[in-house]
Amino acid sequence: MNVVIVFAILAAVLFASALITKRRFGLLGLALAAGSILSSIWSYDAGLLVGSLGVAPAGPLTTAITLSLIVLLPAILLLFHGYTYKTIVGRIYGALLFTLLALAFLVEPLGFTLPLEGVGANIYQYLVDYKDVIISVAIVLAVVDLFFTKPAAPLIEKKSKR
Repeated sequence: MNVVIVFAILAAVLFASALITKRRFGLLGLALAAGSILSSIWSYDAGLLVGSLGVAPAGPLTTAITLSLIVLLPAILLLFHGYTYKTIVGRIYGALLFTLLALAFLVEPLGFTLPLEGVGANIYQYLVDYKDVIISVAIVLAVVDLFFTKPAAPLIEKKSKR
């Protein structure tokens, strides 16, 4: 059951942060994908580096937390900069998609360290089974969302024709 609680808390924090900051899903989704790629490249070295710096004791928990932070860091940085949604419906959909994609990317790093038993193991297995589908659809939706992003209006006024 610990898996369910950890993922529920993580989902609530991710959803609230995306909803409050009003950021568009497109850029955040692609930032999560970039973080996932970096996490897979640095998978073993990142945990060893954090352990050797003395920030936390080396072990599977330190590696899982480090890899999770690497996945989330590009998106967290973009939560403070970028295009925003104008409507509450767009904000809710964007926050839901962001949360779902982030959890899909974090299933494996967090699953290695959390105890899997009972209902939590079933839910975890369900997320693992559909992780690739969720990521594929969400990345396509992120790219589509980028097409609907309009640049900010220029601050200077247009010259009138005479």
